[in-house]
Amino acid sequence: MWYYEKKLQYPVKVSTCNPTLAKYLIEQYGGADGELSAALRYLNQRYTIPNKVVGLLNDIGTEEFAHLEMIATMIYKLTKDAKPEELVEAGLGAHFVNHDHALFYQNAAGNSWTANYIQAKGDPIADIYEDIAAEEKARATYQWIIDVSDDPMLNDSLKFLREREIVHSQRFREAAEILKEERDRKKVF
Repeated sequence: MWYYEKKLQYPVKVSTCNPTLAKYLIEQYGGADGELSAALRYLNQRYTIPNKVVGLLNDIGTEEFAHLEMIATMIYKLTKDAKPEELVEAGLGAHFVNHDHALFYQNAAGNSWTANYIQAKGDPIADIYEDIAAEEKARATYQWIIDVSDDPMLNDSLKFLREREIVHSQRFREAAEILKEERDRKKVF
């Protein structure tokens, strides 16, 4: 059971309308290493992983939905006042023609989200290492978006998200050690 508190995990503020920056952020909304993919990956993997780390997958998976909500808020705020010609100039013309200002699960290149982005091998150690890689790729993407952003208010929220990816990676690394110890002790998986 989830309890939804009607506020963002961390405040999201933007300085100005900036459709170009929104286009980059779409990567974290519907891209292969974005927040939707992470949330669904972790919540799916928890069914084939030992009980010692199920709670971790559940906790991080639900937090990724909170991050998805933050990204959606950023994109909305960066584009809500954009004129169609500004969206076209930012490379969002096709998006606008298909969806107006609505959010749509796609990556920054305009490719629709696909379930192929979600990895699940069924081997707990392989899956946890996939999760570590996913968190590190998300961290890197957040850093690259920060590097091209000139919006200090938005960057504050992006830095929060980047740091959460680091924490998730660390927790998954700890889980990998637990799983390897369990495998070696029981000679399972």
